[in-house]
Formats: sequence, C-alpha cells, structure tokens
Amino acid sequence: MNQEVTDFIDALPESWHAELSAALRDVVHRAIPDVQERIQYKKPHFLKNGKYAAAISTSKDAVSFIIFNTTGLTLPDGLFEGPPERKTIKLKRGQSVDADLLIPLVSEAFRAL
Repeated sequence: MNQEVTDFIDALPESWHAELSAALRDVVHRAIPDVQERIQYKKPHFLKNGKYAAAISTSKDAVSFIIFNTTGLTLPDGLFEGPPERKTIKLKRGQSVDADLLIPLVSEAFRAL
C-alpha cells in the first residue's frame, strides 16, 4: 500500500469519508491483489500494469468510487452512473460498502484489460 494514499484517507475531514474510502481501498486490494496505488489528480487511483482499475473521490456529500473498463459488464440497475467505459457509485453518510457486490465487478473489469 502506498503511504500517500494512506495519508490521503487519514486526512479526510469527515470520519465517514475516511471509513468509506478505507473500505473501498480494501475492495480494490481484494479484487486485484497486486494492484498499485498512487495519488493522481488529488485522489487515490488504483492501477494494474499501468492501466486504471479504480479511483476514489470525495465531495462534501459523498464518496465516489469509479470503476474503469466497465464496457460489457453487467451492472445492477440504478446503482451506477456514467459512460460505458467507466461507472461511478456514490456513497453517502450512513451507507456502507457492499464488498460482495463490488469485488467481483472490479475483478471482472480488470480482467477485461
């Protein structure tokens, strides 16, 4: 794990932002065990073989989780938004990360590379 990503998560202003971001980071590591992390564009990005797999972005009201390479994936209706090649799920205060849903999606999206 990259210390810059750890520092980013630790410095988030709201504890729920940090909790969701840490859980999403864990999802990526469980889906792609040897994924690489870095801060790019002021947010955590996760890469495999130099290609984007996922990213985490925070705003005042949500923690967004972006999955790249989603063209061709079957996604649950109503949970994700965005263009065919990348999808975003927004988690708000009080919500939790559904690892059982996300891990297979991240894993499948990466296999498509």
